Amino acid sequence: MHRVGVLALDGVVPFELGIPARIFGAARDRAGNRLYTVTTCSLDGGPVRAEADYGITVTHDASLLTNVDTVVIAPSHALGPIREEGDLPTALREALAAIRPGTRIVGICTATYVLAAAGLLDHRPATTHWRHAEHLQRMFTTTRINPDVLFVDDGDILTSAGVAAGIDLCLHLVRRDHGSRIANAVARSCVVPPWRDGGQAQYIQRPVPDPTATGTAPTQAWAMDRLTESLTLAELAAHANMSVRTFSRRFRDETGTTPGQWLIRQRVDLARHYLETTDWPVDLIAHRAGFGTGVSLRQHLHTAIGVTPQAYRRTFNPATTTAPV
Repeated sequence: MHRVGVLALDGVVPFELGIPARIFGAARDRAGNRLYTVTTCSLDGGPVRAEADYGITVTHDASLLTNVDTVVIAPSHALGPIREEGDLPTALREALAAIRPGTRIVGICTATYVLAAAGLLDHRPATTHWRHAEHLQRMFTTTRINPDVLFVDDGDILTSAGVAAGIDLCLHLVRRDHGSRIANAVARSCVVPPWRDGGQAQYIQRPVPDPTATGTAPTQAWAMDRLTESLTLAELAAHANMSVRTFSRRFRDETGTTPGQWLIRQRVDLARHYLETTDWPVDLIAHRAGFGTGVSLRQHLHTAIGVTPQAYRRTFNPATTTAPV
């Protein structure tokens, strides 16, 4: 069984602290057996102040982290000198240094500061909440901060953006460890999407769309029901009763991307769903997802996630690898 240790620091954000236990705790094999154990600790084994108006009691100190397979550091709103000066308190530095080589380390949201201050992100890619990305990059110039993504998987070190992006990252780890079937079951159990399209660009200081017919949300829903059709920008704009120029501008304001890029991502996600859940040939999936031909699907899937349909199916739907692809 995979052992997960979660470190809570003073000022910990309760929502994100609870994500690993909720997501990993819901992962079961076909017989209903748990696939992970999740244990929470503080540096000294004592209570920690939460960012909310209460404290959190734990029963383990940071020595727990020396005997787990994955370490998750929850975000804190009280990082103090870590955030402002890049300096780790002695106890935290020693706790991180004691983690066994090869242990997978995960930083959720502002916990990226902790990993960077420990030198774990030198010359490596990472992300954090978009509000902190620019500051984090200035503080740790050798870290390659990507503010546009929900999470970064760099093998043994993984980081996520803020709040619910921690859910995305933990689901990604379940999928990486045990495949799409189990990850999707976890998502259904937790009533969250198995994956979310796009990145933080959707959330970065953009005006809230006017909840009237002038927004593009109704057109997005309309298009989602017609992904098999060859939708043009003019058709989308006409449905929204806007000029092409106005529709394009408002669509980007509301989603952080262009209508064409958004349509491709929806179709890629639909194709991935079919690859995971059916034994349909690639040409049929391409048609059902709106790509028209298998060649087009292969090109777009490779551009989006860097693999072929056959390789994706082999990873996430191995029972159908003998199906025509």
